[in-house]
Amino acid sequence: MQEDSSHSPSYTFSPFSSGTPASLLAYGGNQYVVVGTCLFQEEDVEVEGVEFNVLRAFHHELRVDALAWSPSLGWTGYPLSGTRLCTAAADRKLRLLTSDLQDRHEVKVMEGHTSYINHLVFEPMEGKQIASVSDDHTCRVWDLDGNESATFRLQSPGISVCWHPKEVFKLMVAEKKGTIRFYDMVTQQAILSLESEPLMSADWCLTNTIKVGGVSGSDWLIWDITRSSYPQEKRPAHIDKARLFRWSRANENLFATTGCPGKINTQLIIHHLGHPQPVAIGSVTVGSGLSWHRTLPLCVVGGDRKLCFWMTEM
Repeated sequence: MQEDSSHSPSYTFSPFSSGTPASLLAYGGNQYVVVGTCLFQEEDVEVEGVEFNVLRAFHHELRVDALAWSPSLGWTGYPLSGTRLCTAAADRKLRLLTSDLQDRHEVKVMEGHTSYINHLVFEPMEGKQIASVSDDHTCRVWDLDGNESATFRLQSPGISVCWHPKEVFKLMVAEKKGTIRFYDMVTQQAILSLESEPLMSADWCLTNTIKVGGVSGSDWLIWDITRSSYPQEKRPAHIDKARLFRWSRANENLFATTGCPGKINTQLIIHHLGHPQPVAIGSVTVGSGLSWHRTLPLCVVGGDRKLCFWMTEM
């Protein structure tokens, strides 16, 4: 699943409150990670467009290929006085970064995966665990000391992993072959599975957890897990293959997909389940990644040394 995107940053909005009106945004490139705040006109009428301020830049041994936020604010717990992130790189290692965004900075390396790491996520309530999926056909769950607390053997490469927003013993793992399983973290057994054609990406709708979305080939897919193990909706999205699927955090019917990176541009499409046509279409030079704002119908895609934002209607 490794892609040639050496100039494109990996980045993500923090899905957790920063304790201030601004949203936290992190991005990483070739041997660096930057943490900053974003403030949009919709959040503060005195702001024109978007206001971005860098809080701290960190050295990273390798290019950052994946990035996840912890709900924990580092050591102190006060707004913007600390943060914790986890990264994945091509050396198959996770790195847990904890910082007070000033002078104190700590990196813990976690080893165990034997192939490329495709996705990672923190447990969303307290951030005491991290789940990661890899081309090595495993989903691994780690504590903050770097110990593996659980390993789930998969039948194909793991492409996406999502934690339930409130029930932290429920974990969703999507495999490249088209199977999506929901695991009980207490018994470490699968409790539900969904099926489709081979997947590139999948996401759990955290504002309505009966919905799961994904992309397969050039199509987007939607499941209602209470009705069937097969998708209830399937529509073409991209002329070429689709790459990523992400639900909005502000609206359960809003989601975005990206196409696989082309020679020059990557296509972004924003969809609404109540509309037969896309509500927004854009493109990014050498595009990479996809992340939604915590409360606004706004998403961001990384480009060639820049971040591109799209705002849409609810």
